[in-house]
Amino acid sequence: MKNLKLFSEVSRNIQLHSTEEVVQFAAYDIDQSRLFFASSTNFVYALQLSSFQNGRALGKSALPLEVCSIDMEPTDFITAFDYLAEKESLLIGTSCGLLLVHNVENNVTELVGNIEGGVRCISPSPTGDLLGLITGLGQLLVMTYDWVLMYERALGEVPEGGYVREADDLSVNCGGMSISWRGDGKYFATMGEVYESGCMYKKIKIWESDSGALQSSSEAKDFMKGILEWMPSGAKIAAVYKRKSDNGSPSIAFFERNGLERNSFLIGEPGDATVSFETLKWNSASDLLAGVVSCETHDAIKVWFFSNNHWYLKHEIRYPKEARVLVMWDPTKPLQLICWTLAGQVTVCNFMWVTAVMEDSTAFVVDNSKILVTPLSLSLMPPPMYLFSLSFSSAVRDIAYYSRNSKNYLAVFLSDGNLSFIEFPAPSTWEDLEGRDFNVEISDCKTALGSFVHLQWLNAHSLLCVSAYGSSHNKCLSSGAYETDLHGSYLQEVEVVCYEDHVPDQVTFSGFKASVTFQTLLESPVMALAWNPSKRDSAFVEFEGGKVLGYASRSGIMEARISDDSVCFPSTCPLVKVAQVDAGGVFKPLICGLDDMGRLYINGKSLCNNCSSFSFYSELANEVVTHLIILTKQDFLFIVDTKDVLQGEVALGNAYFIIDGRRRDEEIMSYINIWEKGAKVIGVLNGDEAAVILQTMRGNLECIYPRKLVLSSITNALAQQRFKDALNLVRRHRIDFNVLVDLYGWQAFLHSAVEFVEQVNNLNHVTEFVCAMKNEDVTETLYKKFSFSKKGDKVLQVKDHCRNKVSSVLQAIRKALEEHIPESPSRELCILTTLARSDPPAIEESLLRIKSVREMELQSSSDDSRKRSCPSAEEALKHLLWLLDSEVVFEAALGLYDLNLAAIVALNSQRDPKEFLPYLQELERMSEPLMHFNIDIKLQRFDSALRNIVSAGDGYFPDCMDLMKKNPQLFPLGLQLITDFDKKQAVLEAWADHLTDEKRFEDAATTYLCCSKLEKASKAYRECGDWSGVLRVGALMNLGKDEILKLAYELCEEVNALGKPGEAAKIALEYCRDISGGISLLINAREWEEALRVAFLHTTDGIIFVVKNSALECASGLVGEFKESIEKVGKYLTRYLAVRQRRLLLAAKLKAEERSVIDLDDDTASEASSNLSGMSAYTLGTRRGSSASVSSSTATSRARDLRRQRKSGKIRAGSAGEEMALVDHLKGMRMTEGAKRELKSLLVCLVTLGEMESAQKLQHTAENFQVSQVAAVELADDTVSSESVGEEAYCLERYVQKTRSTARDSDAFSWMLKVFTSP
Repeated sequence: MKNLKLFSEVSRNIQLHSTEEVVQFAAYDIDQSRLFFASSTNFVYALQLSSFQNGRALGKSALPLEVCSIDMEPTDFITAFDYLAEKESLLIGTSCGLLLVHNVENNVTELVGNIEGGVRCISPSPTGDLLGLITGLGQLLVMTYDWVLMYERALGEVPEGGYVREADDLSVNCGGMSISWRGDGKYFATMGEVYESGCMYKKIKIWESDSGALQSSSEAKDFMKGILEWMPSGAKIAAVYKRKSDNGSPSIAFFERNGLERNSFLIGEPGDATVSFETLKWNSASDLLAGVVSCETHDAIKVWFFSNNHWYLKHEIRYPKEARVLVMWDPTKPLQLICWTLAGQVTVCNFMWVTAVMEDSTAFVVDNSKILVTPLSLSLMPPPMYLFSLSFSSAVRDIAYYSRNSKNYLAVFLSDGNLSFIEFPAPSTWEDLEGRDFNVEISDCKTALGSFVHLQWLNAHSLLCVSAYGSSHNKCLSSGAYETDLHGSYLQEVEVVCYEDHVPDQVTFSGFKASVTFQTLLESPVMALAWNPSKRDSAFVEFEGGKVLGYASRSGIMEARISDDSVCFPSTCPLVKVAQVDAGGVFKPLICGLDDMGRLYINGKSLCNNCSSFSFYSELANEVVTHLIILTKQDFLFIVDTKDVLQGEVALGNAYFIIDGRRRDEEIMSYINIWEKGAKVIGVLNGDEAAVILQTMRGNLECIYPRKLVLSSITNALAQQRFKDALNLVRRHRIDFNVLVDLYGWQAFLHSAVEFVEQVNNLNHVTEFVCAMKNEDVTETLYKKFSFSKKGDKVLQVKDHCRNKVSSVLQAIRKALEEHIPESPSRELCILTTLARSDPPAIEESLLRIKSVREMELQSSSDDSRKRSCPSAEEALKHLLWLLDSEVVFEAALGLYDLNLAAIVALNSQRDPKEFLPYLQELERMSEPLMHFNIDIKLQRFDSALRNIVSAGDGYFPDCMDLMKKNPQLFPLGLQLITDFDKKQAVLEAWADHLTDEKRFEDAATTYLCCSKLEKASKAYRECGDWSGVLRVGALMNLGKDEILKLAYELCEEVNALGKPGEAAKIALEYCRDISGGISLLINAREWEEALRVAFLHTTDGIIFVVKNSALECASGLVGEFKESIEKVGKYLTRYLAVRQRRLLLAAKLKAEERSVIDLDDDTASEASSNLSGMSAYTLGTRRGSSASVSSSTATSRARDLRRQRKSGKIRAGSAGEEMALVDHLKGMRMTEGAKRELKSLLVCLVTLGEMESAQKLQHTAENFQVSQVAAVELADDTVSSESVGEEAYCLERYVQKTRSTARDSDAFSWMLKVFTSP
C-alpha cells in the first residue's frame, strides 16, 4: 500500500548546433555521474548530473556542456552508442559498420573494427568483460574488450527464398533486434526475426555468454520494435507484443530464462490499436518498470510496480508527440528517472515511495486512472482488493487528503493537468459503499494551474501546491495549464469551492471549482510540503538542502518556524511529516524528515541513522501524537514516546536504534523483531486499536499490536474512567488483568469498584477479572520494562503493604455486586468467586451462603422469585469446587461442624463414599463437644480442640494433658481454661518439664517454683549456671549450714570451671570464707584492684606479696607480647604496601593493553617479595595468647580471639583477596574494651604497690602498640582509595607521629594514667 510520488523534477536544455539537429542516443558514466548524448549530426554532448541540483528555473539557461564532434564520412551516422567504464571511453557504432572508441578526456577517436552490414546494436555486459553487437545483416557478434571475437551467431531464422534485409535498410530507428543482459552477465537475450506461417514474427532467444550456446527460445510472436529488457535481478524478461485476442492492443509480457511466458498485462483498453511502445527500462532495484507509450495525441512515460500478483500503473508523465521522449534509469539511484527529448530537453525526475495510508487509517492506492479506497479500520484488505474505487479521466499523479473536523476531502492531480475533488461521508457509513465505482468529474478551473509537483491541504477550502510552468510536457496538460507566460516553479494557493450541496452518506465528486488565489516564484526547488497542525491554515515548506520554513495562508509569506531563523535538516529529506505533540500542556510541532539514506531527523537533529519507514500514533485518536513508530533497516520496530524524543532537545541517540548481538535479549522491550525482512510501516490504527500496519515485500498486510501501545491505550482508558474499554483491551490482547488495578494503585481502584462493575455489566468478564487477581504489582514485575505515563487527575498512591491487595479489591467488587447488580444466579456465582479467590480464601463464608441456598430449597414455602434469583445449591457448590481444591472445601465444611454439608461436598467432589461415610457416621455418634474435638484435631485447629475437650468434662483431662504435651503452645490457654487447683499444678509441672527438655532452664526453674517443685527448680538453676538461684532455692528448702557450705564449695568449683573466676571468687569469699582461694580467683579474673582491696582488708602480708608477684609477672608478659605485636604490625603493613603497589602497576599495564584484570590468574596477580616468617595470619595455626593476651588473658578473651581467627581463615600469599585480608587483619589487632579495662586495673595495682617503673614501662609499651596499630590502619585506609603508593606520602613513622599528637586525648587512649604520659 504505497504510492510513487514525484518530489523533484528539474529540466534543462542542451544547446544544439542547429535546429535540424536532434538527440538520438544516451549513455551513462557511473564513476563520474555524467551523461553523454549523441546527436544526428554526430556531435557528442557530456554533462554532469550535479548541474541539475543547482538551477532555479525550468529551461531558462542552457546546461554547461562538453561538446565534441565524431569525424565520419558525410553519409555515415551513429547507429549505436554506449559507455565503457573499463576503458573510460565511448563506444560508437555507425551505419557503415565502423566501430569507434572515443576517449572523452583526450578527445581522441580510435577505429577498432569494421563490421559488415553496419552496426545495429551495442550492449556491454554488466560484468565488464564482454561486448554484444548486432550487425545490420542480423548477425550476433560477441567479443572481448580487447576486440577479440569469441563467436558469431545468426539471429534470424529466415528460410531460403524468404525476405532478407539488405545492409542499406539500416536506419537510425530500425528495430526488431536487440540485446539485454542478465544482471550477473552469465546469460543474455536477443530478439531476432523468424519467418513462420507465411508471416514475419520475432522470437526471444536466450544465450550463454561464455560459450554462445543457445539455451532456450520463446514462441514466435508479434513483438513490437524489438523491445527487450531483462530484469537486473534476473527473474523476468520484459517484452511488448500484440495479442490477436486483444484486437491489436499491446501487452507487456514477462518471460523466464527457459523462454516460457510467465504473465502479462494489457496496455490501454482492448481494441485500442493506436497505442504503441518506444522503450522499456527496469530500474536498478528491479521493482519499477518504466516505458514510453505513444498514444494518438501524446507520448507518455509510464511507471509500473508489481505487488500481490498485480501490475499497478503508479505514475504517468505526458509529453507532446513531437517531443519524442526517451528514458533511462539512474544505475545508482533506483528512484531517479532521466528523460530527454529529441530537441535536447533533459529532465531528471526524483521519485519516492509514500504510504497510501493516511492519518485516519484510510488507504488510497493509485492504479492508473483509479484510486482504490480501503478504510483499514474496518478491514485489512491488501490491494488489489478494495472497498470501493474512484475512476478519473486520466492517470493519477498526486493526491492530498484532508480529514479534520468531521470533513473528509480528497484532491487529485491528473496526468492531463486537471484537478478533481471528492468529499466523503462520515467513515461510519463507508460500509454501504462496498463494491461501488465512482466516476469523478474534473473540477472547473479558469486559471492556469501548471504541473503540480507537491500538493497539500491548508484547510477545507484551500490547497497549497508547487507548480511548474514552461516545460515542454506542460503542453500536454489541460488547456488552462499552458495559456500563461509564466516560467519556472511557483508556490501557489488554490481555492476550492463546491457549488453542489453535499448529500449525507453519499460521495460528492462533482460541482467543484478551483482557482489560483496566490502565487510566489520559488528561488530554490521545493522538496516537500507538510501541514502544520499546531497553527491554523499554515504549513511547512522544505527547500533543497533541508531548510524548512513556515507558510501562512493568504499572506503568502515565508515565516521562520522558530526564533533562530529556521529549521534545517543536515540533508534533503524527501519525506517530511509534522506531528503535534503535547509539551507540558503546550502543543508544539515535531518536524520529522527522512532522507534517501535512511537518516531520520527531528526538528533538524539526527534521531536514527538506519530508518526505513516511520509513522505517528495517537493514543487519544486525535491530532496529538503520543508515540513515534520507527522501523529500522535491521527490521526492528521501535515504539518511542514523543516525550522521550522532544524535551527541548532530542533525548535519544542513534545508538538506541542499533541492535547488536549483545542487545538481542527477549526481555528488552524497547523493540520488536519483525519477522518479514524488508517490511515497511504503512500506517497505524490510532486510539484503542493500538495497531501498527506493516506491508511485506510480498504485498500482504500484517497488523501487529505492540505491547507498549496496548499498555498506553489501557492507561489512557483508565485515566478517562473507561473501565469497559480497558477491560476489553486487556482481554483482547491477553494482558494481565492486574494492570487495571496496579496502574493507579489498588487503593484508588477501591473507590472506582462500583463504576467498574456497572460499566463492564458482564458478570462473566467480572469473574474472569476476579480470578486473575494476585498479590503483586505487575507494573513493577511483569511489565517493569515498560514506562507508564500516569494520566488524569488521579495521583498514584503509595502502596500499602500492610493490607492485602487481593482481599481488599475482591471485597470492594463483592460489595459493588451486592449493592448495584440485581440478584441473579450469575451474580451469586460471581460473589462466590470473590470469596474463593480472596487471600486467604473465605471458604467458610462461601459454604454458609451455599448452605442458606440449600435450606431455602428445602423450605417449600419460600418465595419462588427468590429461588429463581439464586443458583441451585448443587450448581453453586460445583462452581466452588471448580475454583478450589475439593479436599480444602471438604475440610472447611467439617470445620463448620455440619456433617450434612460435608457429605454433600464429598459427593459433588466425586469422592468414594466408602472413604468418608464411615468417618462421618462415627462423628455423628459422638457427643457434640467430642465431635468438635475430633474434627478440630483432624483440621489441626488445636486451640479450638483444647476448648472443646475441656468443655467435655473432667473425664477427658488425660486427653487434655496429652494434647498440651504434644502441642506445648497450648499450655497458656490450658492454664486459663482449667480452674481446678490440682489440675492446674499438674499443667504447670508438665509445662516446666517441657521447658527443661527444651534446655530453657531459667524459664523451667521459674515454672517449677510456681508449682512448688523446689528440687526440680534447684536442678534447673544449677543447669543454667545461676548459683544465686540455687542458693536461694536452698534457703527455701531449709538446708542446714553444713549443707549450704558444701553446696557453696561445689558451686564455686563449677562456676570456676565455666570460665567465671570472678563469680567463683564471690562464692569463696561470701559463703566459704576462703580468703586465699578468693584472692587467687580474682587474680585469675584479672580483677587486680579488687584482689588488692581484699588483701588489704585482711592485712595479711603473705597475701599482699602473692598479689604483687602476680601483677609483676603479668606486666612482664604483656610487655613482651606488646613488643611482638608492634613488630607484626610493621610486617603486615610492609607486606600490604608491597601488594598494593604491585596491583597498581599491573592495573596500569592492563589498562594500557585494554585488558581486564579479571582475566589474570590469581596466583600471578601479586609477585611482591617479602619475608612472611613470623606473620601468623599466613598459617593455619594460631599461637595461644599472641594477640589474645594483648586483649585479655581470660578464657573468654582467648575464645573470642580464636573464633575471630578461625572465621578469618588463612591469608594465601598472592591470592586475589590478600590485599583486603591484610587490612582486615590489621584492624582485628586493635585493643578491645575488655583489654583496656584490665590493663588500666593492672596499672593502678602496680602504682598502689609502689612498682612505678614497671607500670610506666607497661603503659609506654602498650601505648606504642596501640599508636602503631591505629596509624597502620589509617595508612591502609588512605592507600585503598589512592591510585599511587608513594614512600614519602605513605610512611608509617609520619602516621605514628600524627596519631600520637592527635589521638592521645581521645576515648581510645582513656585507659592510660596521666602520671606516666610521655611529653
